[in-house]
Amino acid sequence: MINPTYLAQRTRSSANWADAKRRVLHSYRDWLRAAPEIQQMYSLSLPISTIRTKVRQEFERHRYVAQLNTVDVLIFNSHQEFQETLNYWKQLTHVLKYFRTEEDPKARLPSNFINGFLEVRTPAKLLRTNDFGLTGYNIGTELSATAPVPKTFVHMPIPHFLFVRQIPYKTPAMHIP
Repeated sequence: MINPTYLAQRTRSSANWADAKRRVLHSYRDWLRAAPEIQQMYSLSLPISTIRTKVRQEFERHRYVAQLNTVDVLIFNSHQEFQETLNYWKQLTHVLKYFRTEEDPKARLPSNFINGFLEVRTPAKLLRTNDFGLTGYNIGTELSATAPVPKTFVHMPIPHFLFVRQIPYKTPAMHIP
């Protein structure tokens, strides 16, 4: 039987810094103890030591928070993540987002939306930027290297959803209800 209140706790504020420290250490130890179970539940190919190291890094990231209310929110978020993880309310991708840099050392965020969109959709060898800063496809790059084909540049327009039109545009051939 599934119990949705498994690991549920009431949200509360810390009375003082000693209480907050005790709650943080309790949360940290819960995460460390649960590492083997998390590895087994999500069938992670990572060793338990890597999971524990990532837990430590996440706690160390907020080590120097100086406001008690902020610490309370971080404790609440930690427990929420802990409950969602151990109740298997997360999918594998949600858990693996914490380990992206461990699995792929070249993992990085794109510089802007368009570059990220194009990196996912097209192989990098097909894209280039012309002298005017327009991104497009190199036609002929995927062909055989034995037959030299002149590379031409085809401008790829920016997707229409990036623009906000002030006036609705209608052509005679197009019927918009």
